[in-house]
Amino acid sequence: MVLLVTLTEYGTANSTLNTTGQINEWSDRYNVGIEVLRQVGGENYDGPINRLSDIAPDLARFTVEFAYGDVMSRDALDLQTRQLSTVAALTALGNAQPQLKYHINGCLNVGCSPPQVIESILLSTVYAGFPAALNGVFSAREVFQERGVAFTPSSSPTGNDRYERGLQTLEQVSAGSGADVVQSLQDIAPDLARFIIEFSYGDIIARPDLDLRSKELATVALLTALGTAQPQLNVHINASLNVGASREEIVEVIQQMAVYAGFPAALNGITTAREVFANVG
Repeated sequence: MVLLVTLTEYGTANSTLNTTGQINEWSDRYNVGIEVLRQVGGENYDGPINRLSDIAPDLARFTVEFAYGDVMSRDALDLQTRQLSTVAALTALGNAQPQLKYHINGCLNVGCSPPQVIESILLSTVYAGFPAALNGVFSAREVFQERGVAFTPSSSPTGNDRYERGLQTLEQVSAGSGADVVQSLQDIAPDLARFIIEFSYGDIIARPDLDLRSKELATVALLTALGTAQPQLNVHINASLNVGASREEIVEVIQQMAVYAGFPAALNGITTAREVFANVG
């Protein structure tokens, strides 16, 4: 049994003595993870982990070594995109509000703006439903208020051209194949096709406060985490490529979901990515 220490002590010490007198060296993975965790978590970076010391200290170590040391530290994807994608996924999952708030704070700590955070949450209106997005926005409000962040909400695109604006956005992210989506629904649910274009693309995805690359990678993250929409995940992996994301970035954001949604979700996401990459050539 290893003597209990706080995470701060764990992260700054080189070794500790267990009750049998054996020396345990802290791993390089842990040290790398602590540095990333400090960037994401800010002043209270170790608060949630320290609360595990009396019940599951190994879970604290796994979190630092694996989630931050093995996954978040990888340089194929920047921390801002990682945090926005995590917020999008946790919002969609809807079952981890404390962690969602931690990562909303994390977004701000690594340089994301409040409007970018809100935009990543609003994606859930399309893919996970309004209750998920509402709860995510309420969590963001709490974080902004706790930090004293001055935030002025952005306005939706205005005008009566929602369909045209949505169709243009759909064509931009789909590289011209958006018309197939509309056509495929004409014989059974033409109004659903209109809703997708007007609301999903015209009202949400066309909003200006978050670039299309970040939106599509965040969408890939949340669809991977949900694990219930493989055809749509396929579409948005293609869309990510169309708006400038690299294959490596797509793989990174899918792998990251192993932390938040489990390995099966990440494995299924990677299988879909493999299919897309093979078809693209």
